[in-house]
Amino acid sequence: MSVKKVPNPIDRHVGSRVRMRRILLGMSQEKLGEALGLTFQQVQKYEKGTNRIGASRLQQISKTLNVPPAFFFDGAPALDDANGATGATGVAEDSTSGSFVFDFIATAEGLALNKAFARIQDPKVRKRIIELVNSLAAGDDASSAPVKNGGNENSSG
Repeated sequence: MSVKKVPNPIDRHVGSRVRMRRILLGMSQEKLGEALGLTFQQVQKYEKGTNRIGASRLQQISKTLNVPPAFFFDGAPALDDANGATGATGVAEDSTSGSFVFDFIATAEGLALNKAFARIQDPKVRKRIIELVNSLAAGDDASSAPVKNGGNENSSG
């Protein structure tokens, strides 16, 4: 009987938060494994949600990554969601977009973008970058509202 076991959504979420924090600290899977007395393959399985992280191990990981254990559950799917039920836990758009944001931030691309953006000190520059990204995204979505002219005096045309 070769039924492929699908990781529990909460285990996947916790694992992705471990991965995100590890990468934000610039720590390799191997280094985290050494600190925990594990192989990097075991760390990899935790991060994918393939292996469930026990309470004592989660506490050990939280100390190693310098975050409280609750950090790993921030934005986790509701208990109903994890069991496949469709209980009303709030506004659907909020949970979907929240999940999308966490999924994106957990990627190498999302982490790199987040780290680079966080290094920008000037609030005006940060605001312009957000406007630029919104403008680019609006170009992909014909039904989106037009972007306000936020100081595009340099545009030719």
